[in-house]
Amino acid sequence: MPRILIIDDDPAIAELVSINLEMAGYDVSHADDGIKGQALALQIQPDLIMLDLMLPRVDGFTVCQRLRRDDRTADIPVLMLTALGQTQDKVEGFNAGADDYLTKPFEVQEMLARVRALLRRTDRIIQGAKHSEILNYGILTLIPERFEAIWFNETVKLTHLEFELLHCLLQRHGQTVSPSEILKEVWGYDPDDDIETIRVHIRHLRTKLEPDPRHPKYIKTVYGAGYCLELPA
Repeated sequence: MPRILIIDDDPAIAELVSINLEMAGYDVSHADDGIKGQALALQIQPDLIMLDLMLPRVDGFTVCQRLRRDDRTADIPVLMLTALGQTQDKVEGFNAGADDYLTKPFEVQEMLARVRALLRRTDRIIQGAKHSEILNYGILTLIPERFEAIWFNETVKLTHLEFELLHCLLQRHGQTVSPSEILKEVWGYDPDDDIETIRVHIRHLRTKLEPDPRHPKYIKTVYGAGYCLELPA
């Protein structure tokens, strides 16, 4: 049974989310501030963290950054729940290390769909690791079991999302992949208009892989169409 940790100081929201997750078959724990939430995450090692941003003591952005810096929690998927719905808020959330972002108020079915998508993605990566899957093309090798890329013979640590995004582009090497395809394959739900989500993670990948991220050679933007990974053989 997957274990989910909710970090939210709104008792009504926490109860609503907890009840619906438990009815869907999940084991749920709850913390009502950032300090307790981080401590509980380290203690129980959940399969997924649902994190509010406007928390007492320590805000959700800071909690997420701390979780990502700690090896014990770095790979746990984080779904941010927040009333902050502006594009810049989402960008800041993804920059802090969030895997997905759900704006309050939200429909319960949408929340459950996001949870299932995040857990499925984690399972998919783990299943690939069990088969010792290593994907490579020229200068790039992906190692699922460690969420790493071997890039020009150097090891680069990736987040879950960065790994899945790079994997998605590698599967279609040399082809333009549309934002809707990326959202469906990487995030696991029907695409919406939230293209900024992809841009943030493309920018992160370029920072890790491109010699000059402002003038990318390998992860190219095809304006009006999507993104293309072009590697030398």
